Amino acid sequence: MFLLLRDSKEKVVGGLEGFIGLGWLHIGTLWIAEELRGDGYGKALLLVAEQEAVKHGCLNVYVFTYSFQAPEFYQYLGYEVFGELEDFPPGHRRYFLKKSLQKTLS
Repeated sequence: MFLLLRDSKEKVVGGLEGFIGLGWLHIGTLWIAEELRGDGYGKALLLVAEQEAVKHGCLNVYVFTYSFQAPEFYQYLGYEVFGELEDFPPGHRRYFLKKSLQKTLS
């Protein structure tokens, strides 16, 4: 799955890349241009991806992120941490988060 966010000049200013398989959506990359962060575009891309995943029969979604990449963003949108690695990279943490899409089904 590939979703792109473009500005009024059709320049790519964000996007999401994910993989659907075995009833899960894996978010591989979610990126928004720095000047647009905090304006709701990341949330919008993620929600569209979740809706598409549900259409394809997914019941859950998961993502890996780092302490310096705002894991709070995912938690705010209903994701829960199910694992973490300390010092990955040194001085930071890698978080593993998941979310049930079953509420989206109703």
